[in-house]
Amino acid sequence: MHSDFSSQTILIVGLAREGRAAARWLAARGARVIASDLRPPQEEVREELERMGIEMVIGPQREALLEGVDALAVSPGVPQDIPLLQAARDRRLPLTTEPRLFAQACPAPIAGVTGSSGKTTTTTLVARMLEASGFRTHLGGNIGDPLLPQLEAIAADDRTVMELSSFQLLYWAETAAWRDAPPPWNDSAGVSPHVAAILNLTPNHLDRHPSMAHYAAAKANILAFQTPDDWVILNREDAMTAPWAESGRVRIPAGDGQPARDFAIPGQILTFGFQRPAQGEGSWLEDGWVVLRWQGETQRVFPVEAIRLRGRHNLANALAAAVIAAAAGATPEGMAEAIADFRGVPHRLEEVARIDGALWINDSIATAPERALAALRSFDEPIILLAGGRDKHLPWDAWAEEVHRRVRVVIAFGEARPIIEQALAQRPPHSCLQSLLPADDLPDAVMQAARMAQPGEIVLLAPGGTSFDAYPDFAARGQHFRELVRALARQRAPSPSPHPSPI
Repeated sequence: MHSDFSSQTILIVGLAREGRAAARWLAARGARVIASDLRPPQEEVREELERMGIEMVIGPQREALLEGVDALAVSPGVPQDIPLLQAARDRRLPLTTEPRLFAQACPAPIAGVTGSSGKTTTTTLVARMLEASGFRTHLGGNIGDPLLPQLEAIAADDRTVMELSSFQLLYWAETAAWRDAPPPWNDSAGVSPHVAAILNLTPNHLDRHPSMAHYAAAKANILAFQTPDDWVILNREDAMTAPWAESGRVRIPAGDGQPARDFAIPGQILTFGFQRPAQGEGSWLEDGWVVLRWQGETQRVFPVEAIRLRGRHNLANALAAAVIAAAAGATPEGMAEAIADFRGVPHRLEEVARIDGALWINDSIATAPERALAALRSFDEPIILLAGGRDKHLPWDAWAEEVHRRVRVVIAFGEARPIIEQALAQRPPHSCLQSLLPADDLPDAVMQAARMAQPGEIVLLAPGGTSFDAYPDFAARGQHFRELVRALARQRAPSPSPHPSPI
């Protein structure tokens, strides 16, 4: 993509971190930038943007904002069906995002990772493997800071690893207006990473996506614009992606206004899974080792016992990371070194404290029942589960079955509390669930758990809902949980013995 935007007027829709990064980057390259948000940013942010010559429009986002605009850069948190964006499509204006601008301009090969769960752990592990293999590596996307401001520091022989959410990928296929657009917007109608991975596809974010078909189509955008020189990594044991890997085609049925999608996968397909594949290259488990078949050679990469993360889902993440990293250039030695040192990332089955013999675990990232299910299956000990938050219009049936199998006490909090109580209302004969307790909020849930916990048990925050009923994001919720638990640990710590009095 051209770096001169001096002839362009660009509307930024949403002033979250990615919108702000795009505004700064475009303004620095000569664009006239208009930034629109329903709510004002912090005063220091507003002052900084205005010093750069960025025009601020705070309040209702009406179609009049589009007058004289050449393109829109949309924050991924902005729903794609708001009237302003629909009007922009009607006018055939290009829509882009900060991650897409970065991907089009980045000189280094990109490995992009998406999926319904495991993205952050896998993305981080891939970056560590590349670093241990000697590559200068840049990590970002849906994790950490936006990458666009770092663009000038990235060299062609570096590596970039991006976590990509469905909201970010929605706009990667907004190509209809691009072909007719003036430079620089007609440089590339679509963009995909050199290495594109889809870890799994299960129902998620159906409060934002009108159907599972719409959600899956957004995820599939990651590989739609690859070339035969690129690599695709798919889960050959996932119900949705396994047929794609076998047939070499993405097939998504129509649903709730989403047209059916059917296209040949352009890149070369690699797979991962627990069982050895009948054919093709990828990773699997064999005799206690992660095994990789890559470029015609099969070798053991690292032993399963070297993986320090709990849960079968994290074993799948390690299998995926090995294939993604190999396609991006990592060595087996670098992979083994990285896995031996990797302790995970915050808010994902994170051990916070051991209090009176009970282990307290923070899995605030579990913002869907499916993700909470994976957390539950990571423990053999009795569990006190803190569940709640805001529901994403997802099914809770499988979660409830697993709760009855594994959990002694559920403490329900937040907006989803009635949904959780209803999901657990019918208790099967085999149920291990002894108590279902309501809590006013997370602090109340922690205090109740402290009263109930017994030595040898797990106290697990795996909410199953988003944080947005009480916190700005899952990280803020997880941080509050840490603070509550550590304060509790200090209260429960034994007092130091007094010094003996001299005789």
